[in-house]
Amino acid sequence: MSLHGKVALVTGGARRLGRAIALAFAAAGADVIIHYNQSAEQGAAVVAELEALGVRAAAFAGDLAEVAAGERLVDAALEHSGRLDVLVNNAGIWGATPIGSVSPERWDALMHINLRSMFFIVQRAAPALRAAGGAIVNIADVGAIRPWRNYTPYLVSKGGVVTLTEALAKDLAPDVRVNAIAPGPVLKPDDWGDDRDGNVEQTTLLKRWGTAEDVGQAAVFLASAAYITGVILPVDGGNRLV
Repeated sequence: MSLHGKVALVTGGARRLGRAIALAFAAAGADVIIHYNQSAEQGAAVVAELEALGVRAAAFAGDLAEVAAGERLVDAALEHSGRLDVLVNNAGIWGATPIGSVSPERWDALMHINLRSMFFIVQRAAPALRAAGGAIVNIADVGAIRPWRNYTPYLVSKGGVVTLTEALAKDLAPDVRVNAIAPGPVLKPDDWGDDRDGNVEQTTLLKRWGTAEDVGQAAVFLASAAYITGVILPVDGGNRLV
């Protein structure tokens, strides 16, 4: 799955899943531009890792809660590289929000960053992606297929990503392929202790955690698979079936 000569933009690419996705694209030969919000130091470190793999790399900052910041990100990526072949919409936030505790501000933050920003970034990037015959990979969540308790606003935002992916696949066809990944337990949240690991392992058919690299490999596959569009690909160890 060679992506030599291609340019990929990965939002939220400085940490966690985004970093793994960016490195997977670089390993496949693509030049990579990452976005970050406040993780400037991590962003610089990821750029160095990408360049060490022999590709061109850059990082740009932006608060994707603001539509204009996402549009500026696309403009900066195009100015830097002159083209855009793959857009990976990975940036997002999450957190427990039990019923009775949800504020309008938290609801809006989840929707704006996880869903609204994705649409407006795609809208801005669409002409360049059409010209390149490119691909979009959105990061959803297996919880949009198999919801859990106490995360309703977050899961609604990710359910919106599923619908957005399928709708964009129609809107941008036949020039741009649009798919999504629905990760399951592949990366432990920062605030989880080791005592919660076993519980997660019992909710997958494979009886183990996945890795961020599993998601990166899936993203490269979807970016490369020339006859796949409109697909929501679970990378969840069978979590949705347990």
